[in-house]
Formats: sequence, structure tokens, C-alpha cells
Amino acid sequence: MNNIEIFNQVDEDILELEEVRKVLYKAMEKEKLENTSFNLIIVDNNYIHALNNTYRHIDRETDVITFALEDEDTLVVGGNQRILGDIYISIDKAKSQAKEYGHSLLRELAFLAVHGFYHLLGYDHMNPSDEEVMFKKQDEVLDSCGIFR
Repeated sequence: MNNIEIFNQVDEDILELEEVRKVLYKAMEKEKLENTSFNLIIVDNNYIHALNNTYRHIDRETDVITFALEDEDTLVVGGNQRILGDIYISIDKAKSQAKEYGHSLLRELAFLAVHGFYHLLGYDHMNPSDEEVMFKKQDEVLDSCGIFR
């Protein structure tokens, strides 16, 4: 059984999170994952800025940052559960980007969550061909859930 834990660490209710959870389960289904878990953690700009500075040595906030527990040589299993890691999303950046791009907060949160999910699975966008693969997967998940720009 797949499991996604969502931790809202900001002092506000974010109604979109249950829909984001459904989108992430759809992504897990698309990738044929079973007995897999990961965490989605919602934080503010200050918190994600500190993470970005500490772990990536980039002294600014970012929208999403992931901490994958797997690499090419290691598969993390807790009991019979595959554990992918953590996705952190800045709600402040998500709100400002949704406004900037002219779409809903749900669309922005879902995009960032799915983007982080694919990073947990080892996908990246460091070169054009890798970016094409990763972004195609993201778009397929979001489109299948009726979440468009």
C-alpha cells in the first residue's frame, strides 16, 4: 500500500492539500509504485531558504526542494515499505508563482509536488533531453487529473 504523509508547518489551512495528495497518488499509480511512501512538507520562505542555504549552498528561497533517500546504488526500505524521501514546498513561493503565472494555487502546488516526486525517483532537468522526459511525465500526471495551466 502506498502512503503519502502531508505535514503543514505553516500557520494557515491550505485546502488544496487533499487534492494535491490525490494527484500524487495518481503519479505513484502511473509509475506503478507499490508499498512506497514519502512526505510532503509545506513550509514558509524562511524555512526553505535555510534548507537551500544549508544543503545546496544557495542563499535564497526556492519553491521546492527534495531530499531523496535513494540513489543509484541504494534502495531504502522500512519493513516492507520503500521510502523515497521528503518534498518541501514553500507556500509563499507557490502563492506568488501562481499569481505570476496566472493560475490557481492548486495548479501550482500540484505542479511543485509532482515535480518533487519525480526528483525523488531520480529524474532531473540538468540537460534538455532529461528535462523533456521529466516534464512530459509531470504534464501527463497533471493532465490526467484535469489540472492545466
